[in-house]
Amino acid sequence: MKITKLKTFLVPPRWLFLKIETDEGIVGWGEPVIEGRANSVQTMIDELSDYLIGEDPLQINKLWTIMYRGGFYRGGPILMSAIAGIDQALWDIKGKYHNTSVNQLLGGRLREKMKVYSWVGGDHPNDIYDQVIQAKQNGFNAIKMNGTSESPFVSTPKDIQATVDRVAEARRAGGDDFGIGIDFHGRVHRATAKVLLKELEPFQPMFVEEPVLPENLDCLKNIASNTSIPIATGERLFTRFDYKDILQSGWVDIIQPDLSHCGGISEGLRIATMAEAYDVSVAFHCPLGPLTLASSLQLDSVCYNAVIQEQSMGIHYNKGADILDYMKNPEVFKVTNGYMNIPQGPGLGVEIDEQMVIKRSKEEPHRWRNPVWSYEDGSLAEW
Repeated sequence: MKITKLKTFLVPPRWLFLKIETDEGIVGWGEPVIEGRANSVQTMIDELSDYLIGEDPLQINKLWTIMYRGGFYRGGPILMSAIAGIDQALWDIKGKYHNTSVNQLLGGRLREKMKVYSWVGGDHPNDIYDQVIQAKQNGFNAIKMNGTSESPFVSTPKDIQATVDRVAEARRAGGDDFGIGIDFHGRVHRATAKVLLKELEPFQPMFVEEPVLPENLDCLKNIASNTSIPIATGERLFTRFDYKDILQSGWVDIIQPDLSHCGGISEGLRIATMAEAYDVSVAFHCPLGPLTLASSLQLDSVCYNAVIQEQSMGIHYNKGADILDYMKNPEVFKVTNGYMNIPQGPGLGVEIDEQMVIKRSKEEPHRWRNPVWSYEDGSLAEW
C-alpha cells in the first residue's frame, strides 16, 4: 500500500481536516491545526507531503521520524501540528487496514470509558451557576471555566474577589461531588497567581491550568510549593523534549499535551509514558474537532495515568459549526454520567461526512484569529 495524496480542508469554526488517500482505497483522517494559524499548518502539510507520497502508510514510526528529524529545524507549533494531523490519519489508515481500533493496535484498552468535562462561562466568564446546572443536565459531572478575563501583572482585590465568586458559584451549582477545572489561560501573572491560588483552595478545584505562561514555567517552583491545588500545563508544549524539565522539576501534577499540536498519537503516547514515570497524570488538551477528540479517547484508553478528557461540544469558540456536524456516527460521543465510551470502530472510530466537509470548506473557509485584548491604558493583555 502506498500514499497517493494528501488533501486539506479549512472548515468552520476554526479547524483544518486532513485526508490521506492510498492506492488501495483506504483513507485516513486527521486534524492538523494550530488555532489561528491554520493556513500556515496547511502549507506545512504540503511541504511534508514530499516525504510521504509513494511511501507505505503503515510504517508510522519511520514516517514520523523522517518528518521530524528530516528537517534541520525541529519542533514548534506549526511543524508539530502538521505532523500531528498526519500521524492521526496514518493511525486511522492502519486501523482500517487491520479492521481494528487504534487502541487495539497500541496493546488494548485499560479502560472502557473516559471521564470528560464541559466548558462553561466563555472567554469573559459569566453565568457560571446556570451553565453548570445545564452541564449537569447534559450528563457531565465536571466542567472547566476561565478564571479571569484580562488580568494585569498585579490584580486588585476586586478582581481577585470576582474570580473567587465565580468559582464559588460553580461549586454551589455543582456540589461537592463535582469536578471544577480553572483555566488561567496564561492570562495571569506570577504575583496574581500566588494570591488567587491561595484564595481558591477552599473550593478544592481539580486543577488550575496554565497559572503562568509557558515561557515562565520556572515560576512554578514558587507557585506550586505554596498551594495544595494541582497544577496543570502543557497545551503550548510540542514535543517530549519540551516536557523534560517540568517533569523532572516536580512542579506539575497534570500535563496537557494536545494531540493536534504535539506530534499526534505517537508523540502523545511517548509524553504520557514519560509522565507516568514521574507519577504525573495526563489530561489531553482538546478544544478542537472530532478527529482530535477521537484520537484523544483512543490514547486515553491505553494510558494508565489519563485522568479526564477535554471536549469542545458547545464550547464558546464553536460558532457556525460544532463537532457532530461533520460526523456520520455522532453517537460515539454520547455523554452518560460524566463519561464517553472509547470509540471501537476501525481506526479512530469516527466516520467523517466527507461531503459535508467539502461543502463547508468551499462555502466558508475560515480565517479565524484569536481575540487581541488590551488594558485600559492601551497596552496588550494576554488572551
